[in-house]
Amino acid sequence: MKPFTYVGAPSRVVFGSGVLARVPAEVEALGCRRTLVLSTPQQADDARELSKRLGGLSAGVFTEATMHTPVEVTERAMQVVRELGADCTVALGGGSTTGLGKAIALDSGLPILAIPTTYAGSEMTPIYGITEAGMKKTGKDIRVLPRTVIYDPELSLSLPVGISVTSGINAIAHAAEGLYAVDSNPVMDLMAQEGIAALGRALPAIRATPQGPGARSDALYGAWLCGAVLGNVGMALHHKLCHTLGGSFNLPHAETHTIVLPHALAYNAEAAPQAMARILKALGGSSSAAQAVYDLARDNGAPVALRDIGMKESDLDLACEHALKNQYPNPRPLERDAIRALLQNAWEGVRP
Repeated sequence: MKPFTYVGAPSRVVFGSGVLARVPAEVEALGCRRTLVLSTPQQADDARELSKRLGGLSAGVFTEATMHTPVEVTERAMQVVRELGADCTVALGGGSTTGLGKAIALDSGLPILAIPTTYAGSEMTPIYGITEAGMKKTGKDIRVLPRTVIYDPELSLSLPVGISVTSGINAIAHAAEGLYAVDSNPVMDLMAQEGIAALGRALPAIRATPQGPGARSDALYGAWLCGAVLGNVGMALHHKLCHTLGGSFNLPHAETHTIVLPHALAYNAEAAPQAMARILKALGGSSSAAQAVYDLARDNGAPVALRDIGMKESDLDLACEHALKNQYPNPRPLERDAIRALLQNAWEGVRP
Protein backbone atom coordinates (compact mmCIF):
# COMPACT_ATOMS: atom_id res chain seq x y z
CA MET A 1 0.00 0.00 0.00
CA LYS A 2 1.33 3.43 -0.91
CA PRO A 3 1.91 5.99 1.88
CA PHE A 4 -0.99 8.40 2.38
CA THR A 5 -2.33 11.18 4.58
CA TYR A 6 -5.98 11.33 5.57
CA VAL A 7 -7.59 14.39 7.18
CA GLY A 8 -11.28 14.22 8.07
CA ALA A 9 -13.12 17.43 7.19
CA PRO A 10 -15.39 18.73 9.97
CA SER A 11 -19.04 18.72 8.91
CA ARG A 12 -22.41 17.63 10.24
CA VAL A 13 -24.71 15.57 8.00
CA VAL A 14 -28.41 15.07 8.71
CA PHE A 15 -29.90 12.51 6.28
CA GLY A 16 -33.43 11.18 5.91
CA SER A 17 -36.92 11.81 4.57
CA GLY A 18 -38.58 14.75 6.29
CA VAL A 19 -35.43 16.12 7.95
CA LEU A 20 -36.07 19.52 6.38
CA ALA A 21 -38.22 20.13 9.47
CA ARG A 22 -35.02 20.18 11.53
CA VAL A 23 -33.58 23.24 9.78
CA PRO A 24 -34.56 25.77 12.49
CA ALA A 25 -32.98 23.62 15.20
CA GLU A 26 -29.84 23.16 13.09
CA VAL A 27 -29.55 26.93 12.55
CA GLU A 28 -29.81 27.46 16.29
CA ALA A 29 -27.20 24.76 16.87
CA LEU A 30 -24.81 26.87 14.79
CA GLY A 31 -25.44 29.74 17.19
CA CYS A 32 -27.09 31.83 14.46
CA ARG A 33 -30.13 34.08 14.66
CA ARG A 34 -30.28 36.04 11.38
CA THR A 35 -30.22 33.66 8.43
CA LEU A 36 -30.12 34.70 4.78
CA VAL A 37 -31.78 32.02 2.61
CA LEU A 38 -30.16 31.63 -0.82
CA SER A 39 -31.58 30.13 -4.02
CA THR A 40 -31.66 30.48 -7.79
CA PRO A 41 -34.53 32.44 -9.36
CA GLN A 42 -36.13 29.11 -10.32
CA GLN A 43 -36.36 28.06 -6.65
CA ALA A 44 -37.39 31.44 -5.27
CA ASP A 45 -40.78 30.16 -4.07
CA ASP A 46 -39.11 27.30 -2.18
CA ALA A 47 -36.68 29.76 -0.62
CA ARG A 48 -39.48 32.00 0.58
CA GLU A 49 -41.31 28.99 2.01
CA LEU A 50 -38.16 27.95 3.86
CA SER A 51 -37.80 31.50 5.17
CA LYS A 52 -41.31 31.23 6.60
CA ARG A 53 -40.42 27.91 8.19
CA LEU A 54 -37.45 29.58 9.87
CA GLY A 55 -39.67 32.32 11.24
CA GLY A 56 -37.76 34.78 13.39
CA LEU A 57 -34.49 33.07 12.50
CA SER A 58 -34.75 34.32 8.90
CA ALA A 59 -33.46 37.77 8.03
CA GLY A 60 -34.54 37.47 4.39
CA VAL A 61 -33.92 35.75 1.04
CA PHE A 62 -31.60 36.29 -1.90
CA THR A 63 -32.72 34.51 -5.06
CA GLU A 64 -30.12 35.44 -7.68
CA ALA A 65 -27.71 32.49 -7.45
CA THR A 66 -26.53 31.39 -10.88
CA MET A 67 -24.12 28.86 -12.31
CA HIS A 68 -20.36 29.46 -12.15
CA THR A 69 -20.87 32.14 -9.43
CA PRO A 70 -20.22 35.40 -11.30
CA VAL A 71 -18.44 37.91 -9.09
CA GLU A 72 -21.19 40.48 -9.77
CA VAL A 73 -23.82 38.24 -8.16
CA THR A 74 -21.61 37.69 -5.12
CA GLU A 75 -21.16 41.43 -4.71
CA ARG A 76 -24.92 41.98 -4.75
CA ALA A 77 -25.41 39.19 -2.23
CA MET A 78 -22.74 40.66 0.06
CA GLN A 79 -24.56 43.98 -0.01
CA VAL A 80 -27.73 42.23 1.17
CA VAL A 81 -25.76 40.40 3.88
CA ARG A 82 -24.50 43.71 5.23
CA GLU A 83 -27.87 45.44 4.99
CA LEU A 84 -29.67 42.64 6.85
CA GLY A 85 -26.92 41.92 9.35
CA ALA A 86 -27.06 38.24 8.42
CA ASP A 87 -24.96 35.89 10.57
CA CYS A 88 -25.22 32.76 8.36
CA THR A 89 -26.57 31.55 5.03
CA VAL A 90 -28.87 28.64 4.21
CA ALA A 91 -28.18 27.48 0.66
CA LEU A 92 -31.24 25.73 -0.80
CA GLY A 93 -30.69 24.13 -4.19
CA GLY A 94 -27.89 22.72 -6.29
CA GLY A 95 -24.29 23.61 -6.98
CA SER A 96 -25.05 27.16 -8.08
CA THR A 97 -26.66 28.07 -4.77
CA THR A 98 -24.03 26.28 -2.71
CA GLY A 99 -21.39 28.07 -4.77
CA LEU A 100 -22.88 31.44 -3.89
CA GLY A 101 -22.92 30.50 -0.19
CA LYS A 102 -19.25 29.62 -0.50
CA ALA A 103 -18.38 32.89 -2.20
CA ILE A 104 -20.14 34.77 0.61
CA ALA A 105 -18.30 32.69 3.21
CA LEU A 106 -14.97 33.36 1.54
CA ASP A 107 -15.62 37.10 1.75
CA SER A 108 -17.31 37.26 5.16
CA GLY A 109 -16.61 34.04 7.05
CA LEU A 110 -20.35 33.40 7.52
CA PRO A 111 -21.20 29.74 8.20
CA ILE A 112 -23.25 27.85 5.62
CA LEU A 113 -26.06 25.38 6.18
CA ALA A 114 -26.58 23.59 2.86
CA ILE A 115 -29.79 21.89 1.74
CA PRO A 116 -29.06 20.12 -1.56
CA THR A 117 -31.93 19.49 -3.97
CA THR A 118 -29.69 18.03 -6.69
CA TYR A 119 -26.81 15.57 -6.66
CA ALA A 120 -24.00 18.08 -7.24
CA GLY A 121 -22.04 17.12 -4.11
CA SER A 122 -20.34 20.50 -3.75
CA GLU A 123 -21.90 20.89 -0.30
CA MET A 124 -19.30 18.41 0.99
CA THR A 125 -16.24 20.24 -0.29
CA PRO A 126 -14.11 23.23 0.73
CA ILE A 127 -13.68 24.00 -2.98
CA TYR A 128 -15.02 27.24 -4.41
CA GLY A 129 -15.22 28.66 -7.91
CA ILE A 130 -15.75 32.28 -8.90
CA THR A 131 -16.09 33.59 -12.45
CA GLU A 132 -14.74 37.02 -13.33
CA ALA A 133 -14.17 38.48 -16.79
CA GLY A 134 -14.97 35.16 -18.43
CA MET A 135 -12.46 33.12 -16.41
CA LYS A 136 -13.40 30.72 -13.63
CA LYS A 137 -10.98 30.69 -10.73
CA THR A 138 -11.09 27.85 -8.23
CA GLY A 139 -9.50 27.33 -4.85
CA LYS A 140 -9.75 25.54 -1.52
CA ASP A 141 -10.51 27.15 1.80
CA ILE A 142 -11.93 25.45 4.88
CA ARG A 143 -14.06 28.55 5.55
CA VAL A 144 -16.32 27.66 2.61
CA LEU A 145 -17.09 24.12 3.75
CA PRO A 146 -20.75 24.06 4.90
CA ARG A 147 -20.97 23.45 8.65
CA THR A 148 -24.18 21.42 8.36
CA VAL A 149 -25.76 19.60 5.41
CA ILE A 150 -29.42 18.58 5.39
CA TYR A 151 -30.05 15.69 2.97
CA ASP A 152 -33.80 15.17 2.56
CA PRO A 153 -34.61 12.84 -0.37
CA GLU A 154 -38.13 14.26 -0.52
CA LEU A 155 -36.69 17.52 -1.84
CA SER A 156 -35.41 15.83 -4.99
CA LEU A 157 -38.60 13.94 -5.89
CA SER A 158 -39.61 16.70 -8.30
CA LEU A 159 -36.15 17.09 -9.84
CA PRO A 160 -36.63 16.48 -13.59
CA VAL A 161 -35.20 13.20 -14.83
CA GLY A 162 -32.78 14.90 -17.22
CA ILE A 163 -31.30 17.10 -14.53
CA SER A 164 -31.20 14.15 -12.14
CA VAL A 165 -29.10 12.14 -14.57
CA THR A 166 -26.60 14.88 -15.42
CA SER A 167 -26.38 15.96 -11.79
CA GLY A 168 -25.71 12.36 -10.77
CA ILE A 169 -22.97 11.86 -13.36
CA ASN A 170 -21.44 15.15 -12.25
CA ALA A 171 -21.23 13.58 -8.79
CA ILE A 172 -19.72 10.40 -10.23
CA ALA A 173 -16.99 12.58 -11.77
CA HIS A 174 -15.95 13.76 -8.31
CA ALA A 175 -15.42 10.20 -7.11
CA ALA A 176 -13.89 8.92 -10.34
CA GLU A 177 -11.14 11.54 -10.24
CA GLY A 178 -10.69 10.96 -6.53
CA LEU A 179 -9.63 7.40 -7.34
CA TYR A 180 -6.60 8.58 -9.30
CA ALA A 181 -5.92 11.86 -7.52
CA VAL A 182 -2.32 12.48 -6.53
CA ASP A 183 -3.37 12.53 -2.86
CA SER A 184 -5.85 9.64 -2.94
CA ASN A 185 -6.09 7.33 0.05
CA PRO A 186 -7.79 4.00 0.91
CA VAL A 187 -10.64 5.62 2.88
CA MET A 188 -11.61 7.84 -0.04
CA ASP A 189 -11.23 4.93 -2.47
CA LEU A 190 -13.89 2.99 -0.56
CA MET A 191 -16.23 5.97 -0.45
CA ALA A 192 -15.66 6.68 -4.13
CA GLN A 193 -16.50 3.16 -5.27
CA GLU A 194 -19.58 2.99 -3.03
CA GLY A 195 -20.77 6.42 -4.20
CA ILE A 196 -20.36 5.56 -7.88
CA ALA A 197 -22.18 2.27 -7.36
CA ALA A 198 -25.09 3.97 -5.56
CA LEU A 199 -25.54 6.47 -8.38
CA GLY A 200 -25.08 3.79 -11.03
CA ARG A 201 -28.06 1.96 -9.49
CA ALA A 202 -30.12 5.05 -8.84
CA LEU A 203 -30.05 6.91 -12.16
CA PRO A 204 -31.68 4.21 -14.34
CA ALA A 205 -34.23 3.62 -11.56
CA ILE A 206 -35.06 7.34 -11.43
CA ARG A 207 -35.57 7.38 -15.18
CA ALA A 208 -37.90 4.39 -14.90
CA THR A 209 -39.80 5.71 -11.86
CA PRO A 210 -39.06 9.41 -11.25
CA GLN A 211 -41.04 9.53 -8.00
CA GLY A 212 -39.47 6.40 -6.55
CA PRO A 213 -38.26 7.34 -3.05
CA GLY A 214 -35.77 4.49 -2.86
CA ALA A 215 -33.88 5.57 -5.97
CA ARG A 216 -33.93 9.21 -4.89
CA SER A 217 -32.49 8.24 -1.53
CA ASP A 218 -29.77 6.14 -3.18
CA ALA A 219 -28.85 9.03 -5.47
CA LEU A 220 -28.58 11.49 -2.62
CA TYR A 221 -26.52 9.00 -0.62
CA GLY A 222 -24.21 8.52 -3.59
CA ALA A 223 -23.90 12.27 -4.10
CA TRP A 224 -22.92 12.71 -0.45
CA LEU A 225 -20.16 10.10 -0.73
CA CYS A 226 -18.87 11.42 -4.05
CA GLY A 227 -18.88 14.98 -2.75
CA ALA A 228 -16.98 13.91 0.35
CA VAL A 229 -14.31 12.36 -1.88
CA LEU A 230 -13.89 15.59 -3.83
CA GLY A 231 -13.67 17.47 -0.56
CA ASN A 232 -10.82 15.33 0.72
CA VAL A 233 -8.56 14.79 -2.30
CA GLY A 234 -7.43 16.82 -5.28
CA MET A 235 -8.80 17.30 -8.78
CA ALA A 236 -7.27 16.29 -12.10
CA LEU A 237 -7.79 16.66 -15.85
CA HIS A 238 -11.55 16.20 -15.92
CA HIS A 239 -12.26 19.03 -13.51
CA LYS A 240 -9.73 21.30 -15.21
CA LEU A 241 -11.47 20.79 -18.54
CA CYS A 242 -14.93 21.36 -17.07
CA HIS A 243 -13.85 24.49 -15.21
CA THR A 244 -12.39 25.79 -18.47
CA LEU A 245 -15.44 24.97 -20.57
CA GLY A 246 -17.95 26.17 -18.00
CA GLY A 247 -16.23 29.35 -16.90
CA SER A 248 -14.89 30.52 -20.28
CA PHE A 249 -17.73 29.41 -22.55
CA ASN A 250 -20.66 29.52 -20.12
CA LEU A 251 -21.69 25.91 -20.69
CA PRO A 252 -24.12 24.29 -18.24
CA HIS A 253 -22.21 22.76 -15.36
CA ALA A 254 -23.66 19.27 -14.90
CA GLU A 255 -24.11 18.62 -18.61
CA THR A 256 -20.48 19.58 -19.26
CA HIS A 257 -19.26 17.14 -16.59
CA THR A 258 -21.49 14.42 -18.04
CA ILE A 259 -20.10 14.83 -21.54
CA VAL A 260 -16.42 15.27 -20.67
CA LEU A 261 -16.04 12.53 -18.04
CA PRO A 262 -15.90 9.49 -20.37
CA HIS A 263 -13.22 11.18 -22.48
CA ALA A 264 -11.14 12.24 -19.48
CA LEU A 265 -11.30 8.67 -18.18
CA ALA A 266 -10.21 7.32 -21.56
CA TYR A 267 -7.29 9.77 -21.59
CA ASN A 268 -6.12 8.55 -18.17
CA ALA A 269 -7.01 4.85 -18.53
CA GLU A 270 -3.54 3.43 -19.12
CA ALA A 271 -1.98 5.62 -16.43
CA ALA A 272 -4.53 4.69 -13.74
CA PRO A 273 -5.63 1.07 -14.30
CA GLN A 274 -6.65 0.36 -10.68
CA ALA A 275 -8.92 3.40 -10.60
CA MET A 276 -10.53 2.35 -13.89
CA ALA A 277 -11.11 -1.16 -12.55
CA ARG A 278 -12.92 0.24 -9.49
CA ILE A 279 -15.13 2.48 -11.63
CA LEU A 280 -15.99 -0.35 -14.00
CA LYS A 281 -16.83 -2.68 -11.11
CA ALA A 282 -18.98 -0.02 -9.42
CA LEU A 283 -21.01 0.49 -12.60
CA GLY A 284 -21.25 -3.21 -13.41
CA GLY A 285 -19.77 -2.65 -16.85
CA SER A 286 -18.11 -5.22 -19.07
CA SER A 287 -15.90 -3.07 -21.31
CA SER A 288 -14.07 -0.04 -19.92
CA ALA A 289 -14.71 2.60 -17.29
CA ALA A 290 -14.94 5.29 -19.96
CA GLN A 291 -17.51 3.33 -21.97
CA ALA A 292 -19.51 2.42 -18.87
CA VAL A 293 -19.90 6.10 -17.95
CA TYR A 294 -20.70 7.07 -21.54
CA ASP A 295 -23.34 4.34 -21.76
CA LEU A 296 -24.86 5.38 -18.43
CA ALA A 297 -25.32 8.89 -19.80
CA ARG A 298 -26.50 7.90 -23.28
CA ASP A 299 -28.87 5.17 -22.15
CA ASN A 300 -30.57 7.50 -19.67
CA GLY A 301 -31.16 10.39 -22.04
CA ALA A 302 -28.29 12.68 -21.09
CA PRO A 303 -26.39 14.71 -23.71
CA VAL A 304 -23.12 13.15 -24.86
CA ALA A 305 -21.80 15.87 -27.20
CA LEU A 306 -20.54 19.36 -26.40
CA ARG A 307 -22.06 20.65 -29.64
CA ASP A 308 -25.49 19.78 -28.23
CA ILE A 309 -25.08 22.10 -25.23
CA GLY A 310 -23.87 25.19 -27.05
CA MET A 311 -20.13 24.69 -27.57
CA LYS A 312 -18.81 26.01 -30.88
CA GLU A 313 -16.31 23.88 -32.76
CA SER A 314 -14.40 27.06 -33.56
CA ASP A 315 -13.74 27.54 -29.81
CA LEU A 316 -12.07 24.16 -29.26
CA ASP A 317 -8.56 25.45 -29.96
CA LEU A 318 -9.00 28.22 -27.39
CA ALA A 319 -10.43 25.75 -24.88
CA CYS A 320 -7.37 23.56 -25.37
CA GLU A 321 -5.06 26.52 -24.74
CA HIS A 322 -6.91 27.41 -21.52
CA ALA A 323 -6.85 23.78 -20.34
CA LEU A 324 -3.06 23.63 -20.64
CA LYS A 325 -2.59 26.62 -18.34
CA ASN A 326 -2.38 26.24 -14.55
CA GLN A 327 -2.64 22.47 -14.85
CA TYR A 328 -4.04 20.24 -12.12
CA PRO A 329 -1.95 17.16 -11.16
CA ASN A 330 -2.93 14.28 -13.43
CA PRO A 331 -1.75 10.66 -13.75
CA ARG A 332 -0.95 11.18 -17.44
CA PRO A 333 0.91 14.34 -18.54
CA LEU A 334 -1.21 16.79 -20.48
CA GLU A 335 -0.21 16.62 -24.15
CA ARG A 336 -1.49 19.36 -26.44
CA ASP A 337 -2.45 17.17 -29.40
CA ALA A 338 -4.08 14.54 -27.21
CA ILE A 339 -6.10 17.13 -25.25
CA ARG A 340 -7.23 18.74 -28.50
CA ALA A 341 -8.33 15.32 -29.78
CA LEU A 342 -10.16 14.67 -26.49
CA LEU A 343 -12.08 17.93 -26.89
CA GLN A 344 -12.94 17.11 -30.49
CA ASN A 345 -14.28 13.71 -29.50
CA ALA A 346 -16.31 15.28 -26.68
CA TRP A 347 -17.67 17.89 -29.09
CA GLU A 348 -18.75 15.21 -31.56
CA GLY A 349 -20.08 12.86 -28.88
CA VAL A 350 -17.94 9.90 -29.94
CA ARG A 351 -18.11 6.83 -27.69
CA PRO A 352 -14.56 6.43 -26.29
